[in-house]
Amino acid sequence: MSKIPVYFMPGLAASSSIFERIALPVALFDMILLEWEIPEANESLSEYAERISKKVTHKNPVLIGVSFGGILVQEMANFLDVRKVIIISSVKTNLEFPTTFKVAKTTKAYKLLPTNLISNIENLAKFSFGDKFNQRIKLYQKFLSVRDKKYLDWAIEKIILWDRTTIESGTIHIHGDADEVFPIKNIEKCIVVKGGTHIMILSKFKWFNANLPKIILGQEVESI
Repeated sequence: MSKIPVYFMPGLAASSSIFERIALPVALFDMILLEWEIPEANESLSEYAERISKKVTHKNPVLIGVSFGGILVQEMANFLDVRKVIIISSVKTNLEFPTTFKVAKTTKAYKLLPTNLISNIENLAKFSFGDKFNQRIKLYQKFLSVRDKKYLDWAIEKIILWDRTTIESGTIHIHGDADEVFPIKNIEKCIVVKGGTHIMILSKFKWFNANLPKIILGQEVESI
């Protein structure tokens, strides 16, 4: 039996290293890690998704995306014959956005976000803001690899202006009940991970390693 190709797309500005703790059985699955690319001038989300979908070289793949990567893989599925689309810590439509996102769209406040702070995160690391803050900065330094301001401005705008309002049938949604970016109260029809935050792909990796193979194969997952 040939292996099932599973493509992983990280979240906003993140590198594929966020999946470093994810291990699928090598006898059954091929894990392929995708990376963000800098958008072209005036490139729409759909055009970007079509461009990234050309990186998918296997037939009938599984697409897994985290956060903004979850939005992207849903758009990529328009250009591919996919086996499954699985989103983690993400949303299936803009109706699942929190109120802050909707306000940002109406007021265009997202245009005022200081994305240059992310691109200069090393400068923040030079100062001491306490152990907890410094630990988070180190985490950002490790996993947030895409610091290009053009990409960040583009990505934030594409998230806020995402216009999908209907759930694509067959989309599998895994979400934490402690997600601080996309609160669970706004999310419909998902597999709930107890205690899972927005970065649960890192903190709940044992759960994912135990259950992703079952979810891909259409089997029952652990009760949680």
